[in-house]
Amino acid sequence: MTTRGYADKLFDLTDRVVLITGGSRGLGREMAFAAARCGADVVIASRKYDNCVAVAEQITAETGRAAFAYGVHVGRWDQLDGLVEAAYDRFGKVDVLVNNAGMSPLYDGLPSVSEKMFDAVVNLNLKGPFRLSVLVAERMVADGGGSIINVSTSGSIRPRPEQLPYSAAKAGLNAMTEGLALAYGPKVRVNTLMPGPFLTDVSKAWDLDAVNRGAQAFALKRVGNPPEIVGAALYLMSDASSFTSGSIIRVDGGMP
Repeated sequence: MTTRGYADKLFDLTDRVVLITGGSRGLGREMAFAAARCGADVVIASRKYDNCVAVAEQITAETGRAAFAYGVHVGRWDQLDGLVEAAYDRFGKVDVLVNNAGMSPLYDGLPSVSEKMFDAVVNLNLKGPFRLSVLVAERMVADGGGSIINVSTSGSIRPRPEQLPYSAAKAGLNAMTEGLALAYGPKVRVNTLMPGPFLTDVSKAWDLDAVNRGAQAFALKRVGNPPEIVGAALYLMSDASSFTSGSIIRVDGGMP
């Protein structure tokens, strides 16, 4: 009981407010539920408002915490002020921002990547998180502090041709993390959470046999299951990471 009580206190998020973009599915959904189970109220934001509502209602029913749904396209700069205002109107603060929304569209080859596709990938994976981080960090500083988590990808340091625009945008997100940590420290901590391949709904489009063969080179010889993102996410959300900023936390099964 003593050990459990200590851990509960270390990762306690009671009455904190966690805003998660891309929070209605995949790893974002897992992180939203985890935050609520540790006592946080959550803002679930994504393009599909109905999905946000469904997840928010389920979180409240299962955890008793308040969950607020908001429809927004994170890649559109002019929509982000509205998201921040709505979150602060509802809860009066944001203690943790998780920039999780992202996309990596498929293409036939690098010559087929259009300017429209490239811009859309950069807008959602880099430009939006920059703007949202700045908007929230300014308020966090005024309120005494907070934590920002940028969700990147192992591809940002191991770029492959089939996801090059996405990898490039996420590499920019890694760099942005370090700059924002310096800009808003010491009150605001900013870190990168870098997942490897996880079996989320996106994985339904993968050649799983090929992915599993590739995973044999990993230290753990497999890809991740969505709940396995939770430990690292809660570490960065909570006071457990009070001396961690500007860092990249890899959760990739030991990719070489």
